[in-house]
This record gives sequence, C-alpha cells and structure tokens, in this order.
Amino acid sequence: MLPISYPLARPFLFGLDPEHAHDLTLTALASIQRTPLARWIEQRRVRDPVTVAGLVFPNRVGLAAGLDKNGRCIDAFGAMGFGSIEVGTVTPLAQPGNPKPRMFRLVDSQALINRMGFNNDGSASVAARLAARNPAFPTTLGVNIGKNAATPIERATDDYLAGLAGVYPHADYVTINVSSPNTKDLRSLQTDAALDALLAALVARRGELAVEHARRVPMFVKVAPDLEPKEIDAIADALLRHGIDGVIATNTTVARDGVAGRRHADESGGLSGAPLRERSDRVIARLRCALGTGVPIIGVGGVMSADDARAKRAAGADLVQLYTGFIYRGPMLVTETARALAAA
Repeated sequence: MLPISYPLARPFLFGLDPEHAHDLTLTALASIQRTPLARWIEQRRVRDPVTVAGLVFPNRVGLAAGLDKNGRCIDAFGAMGFGSIEVGTVTPLAQPGNPKPRMFRLVDSQALINRMGFNNDGSASVAARLAARNPAFPTTLGVNIGKNAATPIERATDDYLAGLAGVYPHADYVTINVSSPNTKDLRSLQTDAALDALLAALVARRGELAVEHARRVPMFVKVAPDLEPKEIDAIADALLRHGIDGVIATNTTVARDGVAGRRHADESGGLSGAPLRERSDRVIARLRCALGTGVPIIGVGGVMSADDARAKRAAGADLVQLYTGFIYRGPMLVTETARALAAA
C-alpha cells in the first residue's frame, strides 16, 4: 500500500467492521507482496541500521505483534519500510480465539479495544510461511509465542517450550508473551515464581536448540502496562538473572484512562493507541532504571507520531513498534517515525 493511498482508503476501511477491515487489508497486501510494486516501494525504506541484542535492525521502527498474526504479509510490511516485523501471537495448536465481535474502534480517542484471544493458525502453519519469506526485503523477523486457551495455566510452560521449538529455525528473535489480557490467567505468569520457572525452562530449551540449529536466537519478554513499580522491578530482576536478551514494553491495558464514557469503552479486552502512551512510557522508564543500560527495550504503546516515538526513546527504549498508530495513520507513520529516530 503506497503511503499516499492510505488517506483515500481509510474512510472505506473505517466504514467496515474493524476485524473485517483488518482481514481485507491483509488479503490485499498478500496479493501484491511478490510483485514489482512491492520492490519499488521498498526502495523508499529509511536506512538507519542499529545493532540490538546482537541483531542488525535496518531501522528502529517495527511492526508490533497482533497485526500479522499468521505471517501472511511479512514481505509486504517489509516493503513498507518496517525495520522489524513481529508476527503472532502464535500458539502450538491452531485456535479460533474469542467469539466475535472482538475488536472495536474508539476513533475520537485514536484507540482500539481488542479481545482477540490469540486466534492463529498454529506454529506449524506459521513456520511454513516464515520459511518462504522473500530475502529481497531484509527485515528483522520476530515471532511472538503464547499458550493455547485450552491449556491449563499450570501446564503453560509446555506450550511455550513447544512454541519456541516450532518457530526457532525461522525467527531472528522470539518474544515470550505473558501479558495479553485476553487469555485467562495468562498475566499470572508475570508473577515472581511463575516467571522464574518459565524463564528457566525456556533458557534451558533455547540452549539445546542453539546447538541443534547452530545459531542462538535472542529471547524477549513482553510485559503489561498495568504493573506496579515493585512488580516491574521484580520482572527486571528475573530478566537479568536468567540472561534474557530484552523486553518489550508494553502490551495493551485493561485500564480505561482517558476513554471513560466513550462508545465501546466498556467493552472487555485490551486498550491500545493514544490513551496507552503515557502508561507505556512510565513502564519503559522504570524498566530502564531497573535494568541499567545493557538490556534492550522495545517500546510499544501509543506511538501515533514522530514525537511519540522520540518520547519512547527518551524514556529508555532502543527500538519502537507500531500497531494502532499504523491503523490510524497508515504507512506514512512508518517513514515519519523512522526518519525522526534516524535524525535523533
């Protein structure tokens, strides 16, 4: 999708049910991603290479997990200029997610609420798509993994281990999602003992996979914005203790700060977009203080402009990711933020 075309397409897309518009857009992008048009668009990418967690990112702006859950449009998003693309959340087995409707726009607030529930095709199907990516679009590829809804929380580690093994050969980095509000009890995995046990198991399995595949894939942990300072400090301590390569801050929020009384504000699920920005930045700043300078942070949540991206960097983020801002503003936001961060 050309940046100039999105302002023309947005009124049509925003006239549709949000999830239908989402699926329609992905179908259109999948149809053009292997054409000469995609290659022409890619030439406009902002080149600002930076090394984070041992990986070279073409620029500091990434696509957050959740938009391309199944890796259908990796090449198309790479052509749009994203320096990284995070697919998922991927679970070991395919699952439909929560009942529809499950995505809502709060246009006046530049926000979304979703309760998708890790709807995806399962790790085997997603891995096959990842293996077929086009090397002409050199974009760093992350894969976000989680547990199946039917898996009891006490057996969640089994799902994360299976998910890690399933996507490992095709990922540049893997994100451990323990912070979605839309899978029952998932956020309990952020607590001290549960997170400690999960990370210990994943680090051990990563060591085995690194030998098997002759490459070490960095692991990130994605955390919630609804954490108390002492909880953030405990998570930071766990990340340092287990040698986790980085953290993604943050996922969506269950709070409704700034949207109370708006249409759809009472829908259950995670809120993203502009109202999340300050909450996310606070978590980033606290993590940076607790982690020191050695552990990378990817900042996500409420990046709707170049100024928002710069604020994430000022709070302590090394990279930023887009989701809701991209839906509201389209590909021009990718170029705008990448240029701003390159200039900074």
